[in-house]
Amino acid sequence: MSNIIDIIPDTLTIDVGKMFRALFRIFFRSTRTKIHRKRGRRQQKPKSVASTNILGGKCHVIDGDTIIVRGTKIRLAGIDAPELEHPWGKKAKFTLIGLCKGRVVTAIIKDEISYDRIVAKCYLPDGTDIAGELVKQGLALDWRKFSGGEYRHLEPTDARKKLWRAAAKQQGRLRDFKS
Repeated sequence: MSNIIDIIPDTLTIDVGKMFRALFRIFFRSTRTKIHRKRGRRQQKPKSVASTNILGGKCHVIDGDTIIVRGTKIRLAGIDAPELEHPWGKKAKFTLIGLCKGRVVTAIIKDEISYDRIVAKCYLPDGTDIAGELVKQGLALDWRKFSGGEYRHLEPTDARKKLWRAAAKQQGRLRDFKS
């Protein structure tokens, strides 16, 4: 039986080591940048706000309880709104957009950080508490653990049934599985 190298003519000799290193570099260079980009996004810490505890400006809405004001991600304090993929999640987001659209939002920052977001109580120019308004409309729940029950009296009677996923998450009965 002849060796495979004896079959390949001399003109087609390939430096296998060189080819392997080139493929290795191409593959890992492309995946490394993708991995670093993803990690950078996930591990990004919230921008520090100047020595003041108040931040104001027009906002961009991410979901029912997260906004961005002047480049800083802010979680509305004391409430829990459904995630976008959960029932009522998109409705909560679009209601929040309707509340804040074209208006200046004032955020009074707390010392807490939730994931990659600063926690703050947010108000509209007329003094309306944004979180309270979402709870009043039945699109978010009072999260007593963080609010001390501040918004509980605003919840409609059937809100916890309607937003059952958020209620279960608060009570520790729901674990999120990504499918």
